[in-house]
Amino acid sequence: QVQLVESGGGLVQPGGSLRLSCAASGSIFRFNVVGWYRQASGKERELVAAISSGGIVDYADSVLDRFTISRDNARRMVYLQMNSLKSEDTAVYYCNLKNSYEDYWGQGTQVTVSS
Repeated sequence: QVQLVESGGGLVQPGGSLRLSCAASGSIFRFNVVGWYRQASGKERELVAAISSGGIVDYADSVLDRFTISRDNARRMVYLQMNSLKSEDTAVYYCNLKNSYEDYWGQGTQVTVSS
């Protein structure tokens, strides 16, 4: 069992930046894919960004060139750097680790983009 704790969310003005962090209670080496998802009020959860164990990244079209995902296996951390934030980025952001037989989620961190 691996616990995930997200942090770094908050209120930011449009055009601003935030860095989300996800701390894992155990090793993340074995997880093929780590990712960030988000769920806005009244909408389904959607993939924001993912990174494989080999460093291959995938981004939702809506965040391409604005967000950057990274993982630090040694520190058991996953990050999401978010720049040029827009009001439509407002959501609860969740960290996810998965492989063929495990799938873990954090409790989420709220990101609100508003002036």
